Amino acid sequence: MSARREAPGNFDGVARAYRWLEYMTFARALERCRFAFIPALADRRKALIFGDGDGRFTSRLTAAAPGLSADCVDASARMLELLRERAPRARTHLADARDFSPPGAGYDLVATHFFLDCLTTEEVAALAERLNPSLSAQAVWVVSEFSIASGFWAMPSAALVRALYLAFRILTGLRTTRLPDHGAALRAAGWRLSDERRLLGGMLRAEFWRRAA
Repeated sequence: MSARREAPGNFDGVARAYRWLEYMTFARALERCRFAFIPALADRRKALIFGDGDGRFTSRLTAAAPGLSADCVDASARMLELLRERAPRARTHLADARDFSPPGAGYDLVATHFFLDCLTTEEVAALAERLNPSLSAQAVWVVSEFSIASGFWAMPSAALVRALYLAFRILTGLRTTRLPDHGAALRAAGWRLSDERRLLGGMLRAEFWRRAA
């Protein structure tokens, strides 16, 4: 018998307030993390974007890469409405990423910003393996995530992550309680970390991954 899979969190109720809750908690730090590699993405032509919420990354990306087409996937219908308002060129898909299969091939960009933390390590690995056949050999994957920092910031960052998971369990019903080891999952699926930026003492990480040769 297969293990019961938890339903994704329901972010519809926090969609309108999400940006302001983020600004109140982190100011613009999460935005700086999301946007860190946009200058390196101007030559991308076809993107898969998971869980972009209200669409701030998609809007900035499509402005920087006018020739890019984007497929955006989210389990929240309300978040997708906000995304379409900000990025009307994007195609949207109301779906659980754990079940989603890309509608085409030749994607050269995957973007997951503060999204993989809603999955387990095994679910991240399964997602990467499922996407690989639809990606070009030159594809890149940009990731923004929370992280447990080292040194002085270790305890504060661990407390912050616990508090965030608790808050999102209350607000959205999200059942995930710990950060996945998304790095191990991506490496196992044939990706290598090419560049990384750290913010807030390492509590936030922006990562740029390439397909391994």
